[in-house]
Amino acid sequence: MSTPAAPISPDASLGLECQKLAPESVAEVRREIEHHLATTLGRHKQNATRRDWWLCTAHMVRDRIYKRLIQTQATHSAHNTKRMYYLSLEYLIGRMLISNLINAGLLDTTQSALAELGIDLWEVCEEEVDMGLGNGGLGRLAACYLDSLATLDLPAIGYGINYEFGLFRQEFVNGYQVEHPDEWARYGTPWQLCRPDYTQTVRIYGYVEDRFDACGNPHPVWLGAKEVLGVPYDVPIAGYGTGTVNFLRLWSARASEEFDLQVFNEGGYVEAVREKAMTESFSKVLYPNDRTENGKELRLVQQYFFVACSLRDIIRRWRRSEADWDTFPDKVAIQINDTHPAIAIAELMRVLLDEEELPWGRAWDIVTRTFAYTNHTLMPEALERWGMPLFGRVLPRHLQIIFEINAQLMQRVLAHWPNDLDRMREMSIIDERDGKSVRMANLAVVGSHSTNGVAAIHSELIKERLFPDFYALWPERFNNKTNGITPRLWLLNANRPLARLIDERIGHGWTRDLQRLGELEQWADDAAFQNAFMAIKRTNKERLAEVIARECGVTVSPDALFDVHIKRLHEYKRQHLNLLHILTLYRRLLNNPSLDIPPRVFIFAAKAAPGYELAKTIIKAINSVAMRVNNDPRIGDRLKVVFLPNYRVSLAMRIIPAADVSEQISTAGTEASGTGNMKLALNGALTVGTLDGANIEIRDAVGEDNIFIFGMTVEEVEALRKRGYRSTDWYAADANLRTAIDWLCSDYFTPGEPGVLAPLRHSLLEGGDYYLALADYAAYCACQDQVGEAYRDRAQWARKAILNTARVGYFSSDRAIREYASDIWQLDPLPVS
Repeated sequence: MSTPAAPISPDASLGLECQKLAPESVAEVRREIEHHLATTLGRHKQNATRRDWWLCTAHMVRDRIYKRLIQTQATHSAHNTKRMYYLSLEYLIGRMLISNLINAGLLDTTQSALAELGIDLWEVCEEEVDMGLGNGGLGRLAACYLDSLATLDLPAIGYGINYEFGLFRQEFVNGYQVEHPDEWARYGTPWQLCRPDYTQTVRIYGYVEDRFDACGNPHPVWLGAKEVLGVPYDVPIAGYGTGTVNFLRLWSARASEEFDLQVFNEGGYVEAVREKAMTESFSKVLYPNDRTENGKELRLVQQYFFVACSLRDIIRRWRRSEADWDTFPDKVAIQINDTHPAIAIAELMRVLLDEEELPWGRAWDIVTRTFAYTNHTLMPEALERWGMPLFGRVLPRHLQIIFEINAQLMQRVLAHWPNDLDRMREMSIIDERDGKSVRMANLAVVGSHSTNGVAAIHSELIKERLFPDFYALWPERFNNKTNGITPRLWLLNANRPLARLIDERIGHGWTRDLQRLGELEQWADDAAFQNAFMAIKRTNKERLAEVIARECGVTVSPDALFDVHIKRLHEYKRQHLNLLHILTLYRRLLNNPSLDIPPRVFIFAAKAAPGYELAKTIIKAINSVAMRVNNDPRIGDRLKVVFLPNYRVSLAMRIIPAADVSEQISTAGTEASGTGNMKLALNGALTVGTLDGANIEIRDAVGEDNIFIFGMTVEEVEALRKRGYRSTDWYAADANLRTAIDWLCSDYFTPGEPGVLAPLRHSLLEGGDYYLALADYAAYCACQDQVGEAYRDRAQWARKAILNTARVGYFSSDRAIREYASDIWQLDPLPVS
């Protein structure tokens, strides 16, 4: 459990713009809280638990938000407005109480109301469990975008899956990652409202048979399909400083028939509910392990289930005011967040062809004008594809439609590049190599009028390397939309002391116009402001130190440099490169006890996918080194290594405000954008990074003197690979590198477990070190030496940190959403009074 945040002083109100929305008295809010405690929970104040107080406070603010939601939807309907629908398999929302209180303009009022009842709001907030609806950057981006859509008064609805279990709850046992079920919804959540009236029925499996019409023309008919019910649960998304409340609709799978009563009465209790249990597994868990065929099938079923339910819901809403399908793209914009929802393209085609009986050309025009696709990866192996037998078994009619889409695409390619078979193979939605498979990224590009990357370099690499042939065919479809983050969560909520300091200097307007942070530059050299800024950083470090002591049993000094590496555990994000530097620094300290360096605390937090064995080995390696380093009396407190378990939004909100250094060290050309780099810079952390993803734009924004860049560029990485990269040559040529690898993979750090880290050594040497950690090692170590030297000059470090906060206003999700709305969706704001 995280440490409660420091209370906000009564004279330091946050979000005055929001306060105008809800001029309610403390007495009114207190009365509503007490009302819900008695009538909703049936509890008396004398025996109410902290969870009871959290629930009744959540119900109080939910009542107000739902009134605004009703008004918002009435306004949208009255104006027959165009809406944007965001399809994403992940929404990493985290905790909602404080965010909702801020956006509803009730934070200070509620804190005072609870204080009158003898209750501390911040202690109450710790009872809330993070909503387990996402895993990493993809889901966190989606959550930021929902916040900005509502804040900008843009009519929008998010769609996803109402997972019963999140990815997993992570624990470390003897340094190993152990996965436990993330039962985030075990006791329900006050933020969701079931909408059974909008339940949708979708079909999967079955077969296709040609039926002939009166004129003897064949028409494919999907028969023998299994029916599944999708029950929607809505989560309100309140805008900040506005009357708009959009919502996120999440689908739970239910069997069309609950159980076989006859079998049950005959004593076959398990058999009677087997179908129900299998069907409800569709929305059971986020990202089932796809190393097995059953796991792959479940993932495909999940994706189709949620997009089919969503499309039916979108069409139902459109039909309330429209009947002519040609108007559909004028009223509906659908954004595909990565390839997971790409099957929606084939599903809408199926509806238009089979159910609405539109001709192919008209249906395809509607589809391509409706959909837009955001790509989130540059690595071809990460682009989703499905084996043909599996796809045909689960979605037989959709496979037929995809074949026809592909046939028409190949005709277009052939007309544009006659006899270019190689180009046809690359562009085909059907991959003929290594057994036939369906390329979902190709389907997404072909079926969308817009394909965007999420950072300037990423978007260029999409055009040059990932989809060069599609770009040559449709250059007008490709564009860039650099990611952004919501300042409401990642500064106003996560770092309230810094938000107060900013308010004192430039007012509250930055919460809706992050570019206003640039006004802070005038105080970057002001000693008093530097001292205040760094005092807040130290307080945040003290709070994080308490979390580290509680979670890891390690005492760290808040005066040390906090070096933070928080993101999904993956080879391309190169946590193992960070570890090699730690080992090098550790060895230097042991061999030179008088070495004068600033004390360093290296902080990791990440989850490895359950089936990603090498990533789990890296976790074991970091924890094993941490155990040795943290208990070595020879270096005392000059070096500490901690790996905080169960990384999640609420934990990130503790780590990010406390960070001095932000590790963004992916191999150049592998990270699409990143958003952690933006959150950390916004909170005054200095980036150590490669020229990858949004790091390049952050460098340009904050200035080269206020960031630490190292390593190869995208062009240098490509040139090295073309020449033939031999990691063993780099290993042999660098004594420090060689010693670090040999030492790590000996039994020194893993006594009693010989060879347990051998897979890591193999990946770096015999395995070829695909992500070039060895090639960037020397540059990374030299860069880290520069960081240590810079940290000695506290005034200059404070100046750099302030300028990072002041200059990252561009990376607001509000800016990103405005660009999507104007350039892709043609979506206008509709204020709600």
